[in-house]
Amino acid sequence: MSDLFDQPASRAAPSALRPLADRLRPAALDAVIGQDKVLSPDGPLGAMLASGSLSSLILWGPPGVGKTTIARLLADATDLAFVQISAIFTGVPELRKVFEAAKLRRTQGRGTLLFVDEIHRFNKAQQDGFLPHMEDGTILLVGATTENPSFELNAALLSRAQVIVLERLSLADLERLSQRAEQELGRALPLAPAAREALLEMADGDGRALLNLIEQVAAWKIDKPLGTEALAQRLMRRAAKYDKSGEEHYNLISALHKSVRGSDPDAALYWFARMLEGGEDPRFLARRITRMSVEDIGLADPQAQTVCLHAWETYERLGSPEGELALAQAVTYLALAPKSNAGYVAYKAARAAARATGSEPPPKHIRNAPTKLMKEQGYGSGYAYDHDAEDGFSGQNYFPETMKRPVFYYPVERGYERELKKRVEWFAKLRDKRGA
Repeated sequence: MSDLFDQPASRAAPSALRPLADRLRPAALDAVIGQDKVLSPDGPLGAMLASGSLSSLILWGPPGVGKTTIARLLADATDLAFVQISAIFTGVPELRKVFEAAKLRRTQGRGTLLFVDEIHRFNKAQQDGFLPHMEDGTILLVGATTENPSFELNAALLSRAQVIVLERLSLADLERLSQRAEQELGRALPLAPAAREALLEMADGDGRALLNLIEQVAAWKIDKPLGTEALAQRLMRRAAKYDKSGEEHYNLISALHKSVRGSDPDAALYWFARMLEGGEDPRFLARRITRMSVEDIGLADPQAQTVCLHAWETYERLGSPEGELALAQAVTYLALAPKSNAGYVAYKAARAAARATGSEPPPKHIRNAPTKLMKEQGYGSGYAYDHDAEDGFSGQNYFPETMKRPVFYYPVERGYERELKKRVEWFAKLRDKRGA
């Protein structure tokens, strides 16, 4: 697999025939852009190299941030033989050959850094196959993955390797990379400042993607710098990183939910739009925002749930893209609604109590007595019909007789729950008075 900063297999090819990304690969770790947190002297990789004790690693990060490059440069820095395989194209027979070659190399006094690209694509049994060779020092494993290692890699493998998180490149990092590209090309990009910034945004944190875009722009024969609109006409915008079934899916829906909970309509709309731009099913979003109305707003604004359901129904009638506006308006309404999770907390507490006292029968006075025997047993005896009581409230006990009365629902002093809190307190006072 090629990488933004891989060392080329051969330098014999003329420079003009080599892609720009190949020509700009760093020859040292301090030339890698955007990963100072892990490569600095105080960072995990910098500290390992300074102490001379490099361990097996899992490099976790998005595409185009230099995972393969860093692995290769680590091998150079520690005088290890660099062997690269891809989990997509490598099976058990090929792995055996790699391990045998590493054993032979070890007998000759040299270690092996085995770089496994897309390591998460190996199944659990294949991942286990690395363990004995890691433990006896045959290989130093460096795996690269774009997926969350917690979900995709064996616990045994993770316990023997340190996870290093690599970050997507910032706009400042991409600008540095574009300046290196211009030095290599020997000329500035024919772009106006706003168009240049738009080009960096198109790369979406991926250095390799940026260099590919720059190579296209540099090949254009134009007389004056292009503006943003002209650039957009000539280049297709790169699709944002979004996996509807992967971790990014859950990261973005979490960001949307927390923005709504935090009463920030602008952030909520941003994450809502990010998910739509990534190709998310609007029906999924309709379902989740309805859940937010129940969990985080609840009875502080009973209308919130109705707004979500109506928006969902509007989407079903209009479809995309018109119906998405109704969902966006529901998101805005939720973000600005008074917040309360009192109902959600009360529900969870009631479920916990039900699990703990699941065999307790209701008190006899609120049980039905459809038969003579049940009446003789006292079923229904002493039941007070609330509509006949003063204030329409009898104050009787409705919990199991052996259970101390709990309190699950604590309404907040926000929105409509202010009124509900008054009612809860009023009924509590009447219950104490009638009980006395």
